[in-house]
Amino acid sequence: MLKGKTALVTGSTSGIGLGIAVELAKQGAHIVMNGFGDVEGPKAQIAAHGVKVEYHGADMSKPAEIEDMMKFAAGKFGGVDVLVNNAGIQHVSPIEDFPTERWDAIIAINLSSAFHTTRLAIPFMRQKNWGRIINIASAHGLVASASKSAYVAAKHGIVGLTKVAALELATTGVTANAICPGWVLTPLVQKQIDDRAAREKISVEQATKELLQEKEPSLQFTTPEQLGGMAVFFCSPAADNVRGQAWASDGGWTAQ
Repeated sequence: MLKGKTALVTGSTSGIGLGIAVELAKQGAHIVMNGFGDVEGPKAQIAAHGVKVEYHGADMSKPAEIEDMMKFAAGKFGGVDVLVNNAGIQHVSPIEDFPTERWDAIIAINLSSAFHTTRLAIPFMRQKNWGRIINIASAHGLVASASKSAYVAAKHGIVGLTKVAALELATTGVTANAICPGWVLTPLVQKQIDDRAAREKISVEQATKELLQEKEPSLQFTTPEQLGGMAVFFCSPAADNVRGQAWASDGGWTAQ
Protein backbone atom coordinates (compact mmCIF):
# COMPACT_ATOMS: atom_id res chain seq x y z
CA MET A 1 0.00 0.00 0.00
CA LEU A 2 2.87 2.40 0.74
CA LYS A 3 5.28 1.27 -1.97
CA GLY A 4 7.34 4.20 -3.22
CA LYS A 5 6.48 6.34 -0.20
CA THR A 6 8.79 7.41 2.64
CA ALA A 7 7.98 7.40 6.34
CA LEU A 8 10.01 9.27 8.94
CA VAL A 9 9.47 7.92 12.46
CA THR A 10 11.08 9.78 15.35
CA GLY A 11 12.21 7.74 18.33
CA SER A 12 12.19 4.58 16.22
CA THR A 13 15.19 2.64 17.54
CA SER A 14 13.00 0.84 20.08
CA GLY A 15 9.52 0.52 21.56
CA ILE A 16 6.49 2.10 19.92
CA GLY A 17 8.51 3.89 17.20
CA LEU A 18 10.23 0.71 16.07
CA GLY A 19 6.94 -1.21 16.07
CA ILE A 20 5.34 1.44 13.86
CA ALA A 21 8.36 1.63 11.54
CA VAL A 22 8.27 -2.15 11.03
CA GLU A 23 4.53 -2.17 10.22
CA LEU A 24 4.95 0.70 7.72
CA ALA A 25 7.91 -1.12 6.15
CA LYS A 26 5.70 -4.20 5.72
CA GLN A 27 3.48 -1.98 3.56
CA GLY A 28 6.47 -1.04 1.38
CA ALA A 29 7.43 2.35 2.84
CA HIS A 30 11.08 3.35 2.93
CA ILE A 31 11.97 4.40 6.48
CA VAL A 32 14.00 7.22 7.97
CA MET A 33 14.83 6.20 11.53
CA ASN A 34 15.71 8.46 14.43
CA GLY A 35 16.57 7.78 18.04
CA PHE A 36 19.39 6.71 20.33
CA GLY A 37 20.94 3.46 21.54
CA ASP A 38 21.41 0.49 19.24
CA VAL A 39 20.75 1.44 15.61
CA GLU A 40 22.03 -1.48 13.55
CA GLY A 41 19.74 -4.11 15.11
CA PRO A 42 16.50 -2.16 14.58
CA LYS A 43 17.71 -1.04 11.14
CA ALA A 44 18.17 -4.67 10.08
CA GLN A 45 14.75 -5.55 11.50
CA ILE A 46 13.13 -2.91 9.28
CA ALA A 47 15.28 -3.62 6.20
CA ALA A 48 14.26 -7.30 6.38
CA HIS A 49 10.98 -6.23 4.77
CA GLY A 50 12.74 -5.25 1.55
CA VAL A 51 12.70 -1.48 1.95
CA LYS A 52 15.44 1.15 2.12
CA VAL A 53 16.30 2.36 5.61
CA GLU A 54 18.28 5.45 6.59
CA TYR A 55 19.11 6.77 10.05
CA HIS A 56 19.52 10.31 11.35
CA GLY A 57 20.49 10.89 14.97
CA ALA A 58 18.92 14.32 15.43
CA ASP A 59 18.50 15.44 19.03
CA MET A 60 14.76 16.15 19.04
CA SER A 61 15.18 18.98 21.54
CA LYS A 62 17.22 20.99 19.02
CA PRO A 63 15.32 22.68 16.11
CA ALA A 64 18.50 23.01 13.99
CA GLU A 65 19.13 19.26 14.18
CA ILE A 66 15.47 18.56 13.33
CA GLU A 67 15.81 20.79 10.25
CA ASP A 68 18.95 18.89 9.26
CA MET A 69 17.08 15.58 9.63
CA MET A 70 14.23 16.77 7.40
CA LYS A 71 16.75 17.96 4.78
CA PHE A 72 18.49 14.58 5.07
CA ALA A 73 15.19 12.77 4.39
CA ALA A 74 14.52 15.00 1.39
CA GLY A 75 18.02 14.37 0.06
CA LYS A 76 17.70 10.60 0.39
CA PHE A 77 14.10 10.09 -0.71
CA GLY A 78 12.78 13.40 -2.07
CA GLY A 79 10.64 14.15 0.97
CA VAL A 80 8.52 12.68 3.74
CA ASP A 81 5.11 11.23 2.84
CA VAL A 82 4.30 9.79 6.27
CA LEU A 83 5.48 11.64 9.38
CA VAL A 84 5.21 9.83 12.70
CA ASN A 85 6.04 12.02 15.69
CA ASN A 86 6.81 9.51 18.41
CA ALA A 87 9.95 10.67 20.27
CA GLY A 88 9.31 11.18 23.96
CA ILE A 89 10.83 11.26 27.44
CA GLN A 90 9.28 11.18 30.91
CA HIS A 91 9.89 12.47 34.42
CA VAL A 92 7.66 11.85 37.42
CA SER A 93 7.52 14.41 40.22
CA PRO A 94 4.97 16.68 41.96
CA ILE A 95 4.73 20.14 40.39
CA GLU A 96 6.38 21.94 43.30
CA ASP A 97 9.39 19.62 43.10
CA PHE A 98 9.51 19.29 39.30
CA PRO A 99 13.00 20.27 38.02
CA THR A 100 12.60 23.15 35.59
CA GLU A 101 15.21 21.72 33.23
CA ARG A 102 13.21 18.45 33.02
CA TRP A 103 10.05 20.42 32.23
CA ASP A 104 11.86 22.24 29.42
CA ALA A 105 13.32 19.02 28.01
CA ILE A 106 9.98 17.16 28.04
CA ILE A 107 8.13 20.04 26.35
CA ALA A 108 10.91 20.35 23.76
CA ILE A 109 11.10 16.65 22.87
CA ASN A 110 7.48 15.57 23.38
CA LEU A 111 5.75 18.61 21.88
CA SER A 112 7.93 21.24 20.19
CA SER A 113 9.75 18.64 18.07
CA ALA A 114 6.41 17.62 16.51
CA PHE A 115 5.73 21.25 15.59
CA HIS A 116 9.12 21.53 13.88
CA THR A 117 8.85 18.27 11.90
CA THR A 118 5.27 19.08 10.90
CA ARG A 119 6.00 22.59 9.66
CA LEU A 120 8.87 21.25 7.58
CA ALA A 121 6.94 18.25 6.20
CA ILE A 122 3.75 20.05 5.14
CA PRO A 123 5.09 21.88 2.03
CA PHE A 124 6.17 18.59 0.38
CA MET A 125 2.89 16.90 1.33
CA ARG A 126 0.88 19.82 -0.05
CA GLN A 127 2.85 19.68 -3.28
CA LYS A 128 1.98 16.00 -3.75
CA ASN A 129 -1.53 16.48 -2.33
CA TRP A 130 -1.00 13.38 -0.20
CA GLY A 131 0.48 12.96 3.22
CA ARG A 132 -0.09 11.49 6.64
CA ILE A 133 0.88 13.18 9.91
CA ILE A 134 0.52 10.71 12.77
CA ASN A 135 1.26 12.01 16.25
CA ILE A 136 1.79 9.55 19.06
CA ALA A 137 0.02 11.18 21.98
CA SER A 138 -1.10 9.10 24.96
CA ALA A 139 -4.06 8.39 27.19
CA HIS A 140 -2.37 11.29 29.00
CA GLY A 141 -3.30 13.47 26.03
CA LEU A 142 -6.94 12.96 27.04
CA VAL A 143 -6.81 12.58 30.84
CA ALA A 144 -4.26 13.38 33.54
CA SER A 145 -2.29 11.58 36.23
CA ALA A 146 -0.64 13.12 39.26
CA SER A 147 3.12 13.82 39.19
CA LYS A 148 3.30 13.90 35.38
CA SER A 149 2.68 17.60 34.74
CA ALA A 150 5.11 18.08 31.85
CA TYR A 151 4.21 14.82 30.10
CA VAL A 152 0.45 15.43 30.42
CA ALA A 153 0.83 19.05 29.27
CA ALA A 154 2.92 17.97 26.26
CA LYS A 155 0.55 15.16 25.26
CA HIS A 156 -2.53 17.39 25.58
CA GLY A 157 -0.58 19.85 23.42
CA ILE A 158 0.09 17.15 20.81
CA VAL A 159 -3.66 16.44 20.56
CA GLY A 160 -4.30 20.16 20.09
CA LEU A 161 -1.56 20.51 17.48
CA THR A 162 -3.04 17.53 15.62
CA LYS A 163 -6.46 19.18 15.46
CA VAL A 164 -5.05 22.47 14.18
CA ALA A 165 -3.00 20.72 11.48
CA ALA A 166 -6.06 18.71 10.44
CA LEU A 167 -8.16 21.87 10.08
CA GLU A 168 -5.49 23.74 8.12
CA LEU A 169 -5.11 20.75 5.75
CA ALA A 170 -8.80 19.80 5.60
CA THR A 171 -9.28 20.53 1.90
CA THR A 172 -6.11 18.72 0.85
CA GLY A 173 -5.09 15.07 0.59
CA VAL A 174 -3.01 15.47 3.74
CA THR A 175 -4.43 14.25 7.05
CA ALA A 176 -3.33 14.65 10.66
CA ASN A 177 -4.39 12.32 13.46
CA ALA A 178 -3.16 11.24 16.88
CA ILE A 179 -2.89 7.82 18.48
CA CYS A 180 -3.39 7.74 22.26
CA PRO A 181 -1.95 4.53 23.73
CA GLY A 182 -2.44 3.40 27.29
CA TRP A 183 0.34 1.37 28.89
CA VAL A 184 2.77 -0.05 26.34
CA LEU A 185 5.64 -2.12 27.66
CA THR A 186 8.43 0.11 26.34
CA PRO A 187 11.78 0.83 28.06
CA LEU A 188 10.19 4.05 29.40
CA VAL A 189 7.34 2.15 31.09
CA GLN A 190 9.61 -0.69 32.24
CA LYS A 191 11.67 1.91 34.11
CA GLN A 192 8.52 3.14 35.88
CA ILE A 193 7.69 -0.45 36.87
CA ASP A 194 11.23 -1.11 38.11
CA ASP A 195 11.25 2.16 40.08
CA ARG A 196 7.92 1.28 41.64
CA ALA A 197 9.11 -2.21 42.60
CA ALA A 198 12.20 -0.73 44.26
CA ARG A 199 10.28 2.06 46.00
CA GLU A 200 7.55 -0.22 47.38
CA LYS A 201 9.89 -3.20 47.94
CA ILE A 202 7.73 -5.53 45.87
CA SER A 203 8.45 -7.84 42.94
CA VAL A 204 8.51 -6.53 39.35
CA GLU A 205 5.56 -8.84 38.61
CA GLN A 206 3.52 -7.31 41.44
CA ALA A 207 4.50 -3.78 40.39
CA THR A 208 3.39 -4.56 36.82
CA LYS A 209 0.03 -5.88 38.04
CA GLU A 210 -0.55 -2.82 40.24
CA LEU A 211 0.36 -0.44 37.40
CA LEU A 212 -2.21 -2.02 35.06
CA GLN A 213 -4.91 -2.29 37.74
CA GLU A 214 -4.71 1.43 38.48
CA LYS A 215 -5.60 2.61 34.99
CA GLU A 216 -6.23 -0.10 32.41
CA PRO A 217 -9.44 -2.17 32.82
CA SER A 218 -8.28 -4.74 30.26
CA LEU A 219 -5.22 -5.51 32.46
CA GLN A 220 -3.27 -5.84 29.21
CA PHE A 221 -0.48 -3.82 27.66
CA THR A 222 -1.07 -2.41 24.19
CA THR A 223 1.68 -3.66 21.86
CA PRO A 224 3.86 -1.62 19.49
CA GLU A 225 2.61 -3.90 16.69
CA GLN A 226 -1.01 -2.94 17.42
CA LEU A 227 -0.10 0.75 17.31
CA GLY A 228 1.73 0.11 14.04
CA GLY A 229 -1.50 -1.39 12.70
CA MET A 230 -3.37 1.78 13.64
CA ALA A 231 -0.75 3.87 11.85
CA VAL A 232 -1.15 1.68 8.74
CA PHE A 233 -4.91 2.24 8.89
CA PHE A 234 -4.41 6.02 9.01
CA CYS A 235 -2.33 5.67 5.83
CA SER A 236 -5.03 3.68 4.03
CA PRO A 237 -7.70 5.03 1.65
CA ALA A 238 -10.29 4.08 4.32
CA ALA A 239 -8.86 6.90 6.46
CA ASP A 240 -8.81 9.58 3.73
CA ASN A 241 -11.47 11.55 5.61
CA VAL A 242 -10.39 10.73 9.16
CA ARG A 243 -9.02 14.08 10.28
CA GLY A 244 -8.02 15.55 13.62
CA GLN A 245 -8.90 12.48 15.66
CA ALA A 246 -7.29 11.31 18.90
CA TRP A 247 -7.80 7.54 18.78
CA ALA A 248 -7.28 5.74 22.06
CA SER A 249 -5.82 2.25 22.29
CA ASP A 250 -5.83 2.05 26.05
CA GLY A 251 -7.73 -1.00 27.27
CA GLY A 252 -10.62 1.15 28.46
CA TRP A 253 -8.51 3.64 30.43
CA THR A 254 -10.24 6.76 29.07
CA ALA A 255 -13.68 5.10 28.96
CA GLN A 256 -13.92 5.28 32.77
